[in-house]
Amino acid sequence: MSVTAPRMAAAERRQHLIETAIRLFTDGSYHSTTTAEIARAAGISEPILYRHFASKRELYLAALEHVWAKARADWQRKLDETPDACAAIEAIGKGHVSVRSPKLQLAELWVQALSEASGDPELRRHLRVHMREVHDFVADLVRSGQAQGAIAAERDPDSEAWIMLAGGILGMVGRRVGLLDDRELAGIRAARLSWLRG
Repeated sequence: MSVTAPRMAAAERRQHLIETAIRLFTDGSYHSTTTAEIARAAGISEPILYRHFASKRELYLAALEHVWAKARADWQRKLDETPDACAAIEAIGKGHVSVRSPKLQLAELWVQALSEASGDPELRRHLRVHMREVHDFVADLVRSGQAQGAIAAERDPDSEAWIMLAGGILGMVGRRVGLLDDRELAGIRAARLSWLRG
C-alpha cells in the first residue's frame, strides 16, 4: 500500500528514503528489493527516488553508512557509560535485542552485500573499506581495554576485532537459518569475554 509522503526538504527526503530502504533491505534482501518498492513505501514516485540516488546500489551504500554511523554512536555511548572498554564490549554484545537495532541491521546488510559483492566490483571495494573502518573501531576499543588493564595484554587487537566482526555475521546467519538461539549466542559472548579478560 502506498502512502503519499508529506512534502519534505531535500535532506529530509533523502534521510527518509535511506531509513525506508534499510527497513525493506533488512526485512527482505538487497537483491529482491526494487527501487519501485522503496519509492512506494516512502510515499514517493520512483523518479523522485532517482533524484536523490542514481542507483539502488548508491542507496544501499548510503543505507550501510547510515546504519554504521548509528551503531558507532551507540557503541561510543556504551563506552562512555561503562567503567572500561571490556564492559563496553559486553554491553555492545548484549545491545541487539531488536531487529531494528543498528548492530543487527549492520550485520544483516553485510550478509546481503557479501552475496552480491562477487558480481559487483564497486560494492566489493566499498564493503572492504567499510568493514575495515568498523574493524579499526573495534580494534581501538580492544587496545583501550588493554591500556585500562581490563583486557589481557597478550590478546592481539586486530585479530580480536576480526573475530568479533565474524561473530556478528555468524549471529545474523544463525538467526536467518535458525541455527543459533539467544542462549547459544549469550554463551558465545560469555566465552569471548572470558578470553578477552584472560
